[in-house]
Amino acid sequence: MRLRALLDTDALGLRLLGGEDELDRTVRGVMTTDLRDPSRYLSGGELVLTGLAWRRDADDSEAFVRILAQAGVVALAAGEAELGDIPDDLVVACARHRLPLFAVHESVAFATITEHVVRQVSGERAGDLAAVVDRHRRMMTSGPAGGGPDVVLDLLGSDLDLRAWVLSPTGRLIAGPKVAGPGLPADTCAELAAEHLAAARTGRRGPHRVTLGAATYSLFPIRSSGHRTAAGGGRSAQASRDVRETVLSDWLLAVEADAGDWPAERLDLLQGVTQLISVERDRRDAARTVRRRLAQEVLELVQTGAAPAEIAARLRVAAPVLLPGLGAAPHWQVVVARVEWEGGDIEAGPVAQSLLEEILVDPLATGPEPSDRIAVAHTGDEAIALVPLPAVSTEHDGSESGILADALLESVRDPLSAGLDGDGQVTLGVSAAVHSAEGLRGALEEARHARRVAAARPGRVCAAGHQELASHVLLLPFVPDDVRRAFTARLLDPLRDYDRRHRAELIPTLEAFLDCDGSWTRCATRLHLHVNTLRYRVGRIEQLTSRDLSRLEDKLDFFLALRMS
Repeated sequence: MRLRALLDTDALGLRLLGGEDELDRTVRGVMTTDLRDPSRYLSGGELVLTGLAWRRDADDSEAFVRILAQAGVVALAAGEAELGDIPDDLVVACARHRLPLFAVHESVAFATITEHVVRQVSGERAGDLAAVVDRHRRMMTSGPAGGGPDVVLDLLGSDLDLRAWVLSPTGRLIAGPKVAGPGLPADTCAELAAEHLAAARTGRRGPHRVTLGAATYSLFPIRSSGHRTAAGGGRSAQASRDVRETVLSDWLLAVEADAGDWPAERLDLLQGVTQLISVERDRRDAARTVRRRLAQEVLELVQTGAAPAEIAARLRVAAPVLLPGLGAAPHWQVVVARVEWEGGDIEAGPVAQSLLEEILVDPLATGPEPSDRIAVAHTGDEAIALVPLPAVSTEHDGSESGILADALLESVRDPLSAGLDGDGQVTLGVSAAVHSAEGLRGALEEARHARRVAAARPGRVCAAGHQELASHVLLLPFVPDDVRRAFTARLLDPLRDYDRRHRAELIPTLEAFLDCDGSWTRCATRLHLHVNTLRYRVGRIEQLTSRDLSRLEDKLDFFLALRMS
């Protein structure tokens, strides 16, 4: 609808204060706000309604109007109920930024204007999108007639000549066009996911423009129904939540095109497509409800010390749900994940649950839902996955198949690190496989211990497996920080000070010497030094620390100090 049409509706009580030459602008949504900076919740094309509670003095008007203009707002409507007459400084600021300004009579509620705009905008959009939406909605339904998101992407290609893919936050390809043409390489998927997560953390509005090699992509977020934009362009109540609560779980639509110069109608169409795909996502989430409940029930039995027979009975129920057609009861692994943020009261459990479900997807699995071969529960900020495996011959002999911590880490580290943006951490712990209910409690504790080992490591995304629990690294995470600092400072600070003053490289020499098991020849070769020079450096290390590197105890102390530093 046009701005001019608002003035023609007497029931809205609008009075034009400036911007008569801009009344042919198109209104695509409406938003009510009294935030000093509402840019995070604006997507462009909105009529903004405000009660002016953000205004403290005349300077505030210029800053507020500038933010609206930069966000692509088409007009501002200020209520007269709070201050009476609209302040002159607001009129001047709007004129400077060519932003039409309306006064709203105190007898008119903002809800009345919102309802009118939403109704008009929705009606106009219906004419533009009805054919596509109706055509796609049938194909997005489950069942034999449904085609899923792949068919929607094929239609984007045939109708609009756009190649597009649906990606997970870890860079997994969820859906792509089935028509002939080159696919999207795995490394490109990972890069696009990382770029999307990084942009989302900055609060920038989508679509996000990314250039990789010779190709340009526009990235649109795909949110579940609880986070979707309302029909009138306003935001849902949940949109004001901390972005960190959803950034690691939102899908994205990657379109091979530059949406920066697209007309509003095409942008609206793509937003409609993301909403259609989000219906498919909601359907998949709903299908996981049974598996989540199974995991929760088994977890509660294990943690409350239930009898193994009772846990085994529950596992027999879970096995055919997770692995249809499996003849014998499988082995099981437990994977524990935790998402932690620095500062802020953020409910991380559901995000960790959704993220762990995504991380554990088996790309080689077959069937209608290859991602649903696991059951994940969450308790507090921790997510716990019960993963069925085909029967293996023995446990803890190094031959069992299953999930490996290093492989999990390699597949998700780069994209998720971009989404964590320096103030969050994802940690994963993986147990060994167990073949009975009796072993499940130990597997849970093993996975939790491994996750704590991972949490003690540097990096935003870390993982550890059960193999590492037999090593010294199991002990290091549980050494108090003050003890760590005192221990490493006593041994390494004299060497660091000496290196800083003399550029002597004693610390690298010590690391290489220990890594070569104290072999003078191998260490000298690695460092490209004469053996006599190496002996001089080691002697200097011993002199500065009063330790003897020929003694096993002193070697071990240095080794642990380097690991903890």
